[in-house]
Amino acid sequence: MNLLRCAWRGWNRGAPAGIAVTGLLALSSTTAARAHATGSGFRDVQLAEYRQHLQELDGVVAGCAAQLQLKSPPPRHEDACDPERVGLDDRVQGMGGFGRQAREVRYDWLRTALRTAGDKESGAAAIEIGARSSAKIKALDTKALLQDAQDRLRMDELEAEGPPAADPVYSVQRKSLDAILARPEYRSATRVSPRDRLVEWLDNLLNEIFMRLGAMGARLPWIGRLLEGLLLAGALAVAAWLLVRLERNGRVRLVPDIEAARGAPSAREWQSWLKDAETAAAAGAWREAIHSVYWASISRLESGRMWPADRARTPREYLGLLGGSDPRKPTLTALTRSFERTWYGGREAAAGEFDAALHLAAELGVKAE
Repeated sequence: MNLLRCAWRGWNRGAPAGIAVTGLLALSSTTAARAHATGSGFRDVQLAEYRQHLQELDGVVAGCAAQLQLKSPPPRHEDACDPERVGLDDRVQGMGGFGRQAREVRYDWLRTALRTAGDKESGAAAIEIGARSSAKIKALDTKALLQDAQDRLRMDELEAEGPPAADPVYSVQRKSLDAILARPEYRSATRVSPRDRLVEWLDNLLNEIFMRLGAMGARLPWIGRLLEGLLLAGALAVAAWLLVRLERNGRVRLVPDIEAARGAPSAREWQSWLKDAETAAAAGAWREAIHSVYWASISRLESGRMWPADRARTPREYLGLLGGSDPRKPTLTALTRSFERTWYGGREAAAGEFDAALHLAAELGVKAE
């Protein structure tokens, strides 16, 4: 009731009564949720049943108007302005787009109009139009309100009496359009590549995800803050991972030209290690030969300043000094495993294993000159 009065106060001073009543009918649709006390839900009807319901509603409005002319109010169970007389909303089959879909017809506006007309306070209360200081006092015109409701119902009846729209026939236009698109200059426009289909699908998927996230964030603000925190944490994690990768790849450092530490592999030239390997192989000492080939490779890398010389490193530590993206790491890994199996594992070696180790060392730059 207060909302209806506010609607009347919102009009400019001197507005015609017909415009005010029409505005009240429009305002009734926005108060449907609170005014819909009964009759919630839809009933599926055909077009003939829908026309019959409109005629019945016209009679309900006429009965309410006749009741308002009486001075003594009727009993509650005989109230002609009771909104319950409207009944359920209609879902009319065959009135949708091109006669194929159902059309939902709501009567919340009519329930609000009946409730307003039947309210004694609404009929007797004075309505302020314009500013309070110079307001004109005018009673609510329930007769005009009900007359507008009847006019709307009769317009709906006229619309329902017309035949349902038939499906348009576009066969001729379609043939003409197909003929135009079949021309050579339009072939590229009518063909969609699998890549374009995939891009379009991904674009639609991302749009749907972001729309759902936006709707969820509007309902639950803490989810937005959580996503922001996760994105920030993910960015920090990626930055930390990149820094670690750069540090590992940057193990090739410029080492000052100083004499290698005594006992370090590079303290002895890699050519000397390679000669020891050849001498051991000639004597059939394959285990010692592989041992010398391995240290020749380490001396070769260390002399190229891949890392600072240190005699205390283990084979695995030398392997760890090469970054994961270094192309020489797989070769050094295979040579290290061969060396560990024969030297530390006590496994007997043969000429074939020595030849394989010599081949791996050659890929690391250990070649006889």
